[in-house]
Amino acid sequence: MLNKFPVWKYLLVLAVIAIGLLYASPNLYGRDPAIQISGTKGTDADLSVVDKVNATLKKHNVTVKSVILENGQVLIRFKNVEEQLKAQDLLRDSLNDDYISAINMAPAQPHWLKALGGNPMKLGLDLSGGVHFTMEIDMVTAVDNALEQMDQDYKSDLREEKLRYRTVRRVAGTERLRVEMRNEADKDAAERFLQSRYPLHIFIDDSSNDNAFYASLSDQKLKEIRDYAIKQNETIIRNRINQIGVAEPNVQRQGAERIIVQLPGVQDTARAKEILGATATLEFREVDENADPSAAAQGRIPAGTEMIMSRDGYPVVLKKRIILEGSHITGAQSGADEYQRPQVSISLDSKGGAKMNAFTKRAIGKRMATVFIEYKPSGKTDANGKALPPIKVEEVINVA
Repeated sequence: MLNKFPVWKYLLVLAVIAIGLLYASPNLYGRDPAIQISGTKGTDADLSVVDKVNATLKKHNVTVKSVILENGQVLIRFKNVEEQLKAQDLLRDSLNDDYISAINMAPAQPHWLKALGGNPMKLGLDLSGGVHFTMEIDMVTAVDNALEQMDQDYKSDLREEKLRYRTVRRVAGTERLRVEMRNEADKDAAERFLQSRYPLHIFIDDSSNDNAFYASLSDQKLKEIRDYAIKQNETIIRNRINQIGVAEPNVQRQGAERIIVQLPGVQDTARAKEILGATATLEFREVDENADPSAAAQGRIPAGTEMIMSRDGYPVVLKKRIILEGSHITGAQSGADEYQRPQVSISLDSKGGAKMNAFTKRAIGKRMATVFIEYKPSGKTDANGKALPPIKVEEVINVA
């Protein structure tokens, strides 16, 4: 006896198969050699960038399949890798530092299929090739910075409590501080106070001096410091990967001090390393209100000052003395001010807070500039093949 099913069941099976074939079909189209152009420092690519790209490639007879502007990025597709590599060299020379160009492989499925959510299967490094980095975090520096902050915090806290100390210093070659007070009673009071304030610090009396004790970070605190360093670097790396435009990145922690970065489809290893390896910091400097920016732009800069261009392209004359360096920033949080405008609130260590407080008291009514400093690998070597020092790029990102 033959099994008979309702027609709708056959139709349902056919529909499922058809949908499966539809969403599997993007894998049949392969990938195009491509160049992704994206802005840096908050800059979005626009139609002027598209026009410049088209003009540059046309001038040098480089054939392209398409040039598309989407979500503030320009994607250029090529018919072969040779045209892609030729175009990359040309665009690096023609685009300014506000834009990053990176070569990769872009999925080639039709737009209508992409609009339906049809994307090719993620192949990973094994099947599509790409770049694999293992980045090691400098934990020694992270702990050293924590001990430096600990030193400054202890001194500030003891002064506030009116507990007079002789010395607070790091013991050479160790990860602990030695605190010496004027007498044993002050030592006991200081130790009790610091224990209550810093429960994750370990305090041990100095057996050779009744007026002194040692302080170190507990294993839990050291783990927090290392975890924060890893998490902070993961965030920085992810943000920089977004600039390259990699669709399937993999960033994950490996062990206590390493981060694995996998960038499938990325062909330009040197460029990826350059972007991921760039370092940056901040400086806070006083604006010279008496200087003429237009005169400074022509080279007439007053003594003790320097001119740095703002992100918007106008000159700002700043005093050379640094109010505060980025190393004193311990955290940052984005939010909105009372007028719902975007703002970033930063947290400072005790030394940084004291410096900022001293400046604001001394310079009431004066403006302060935030200078963004980035050190980019030069990508060049000397006659012996040794890498040249990184290039220093400065810009004023805020004046208030």
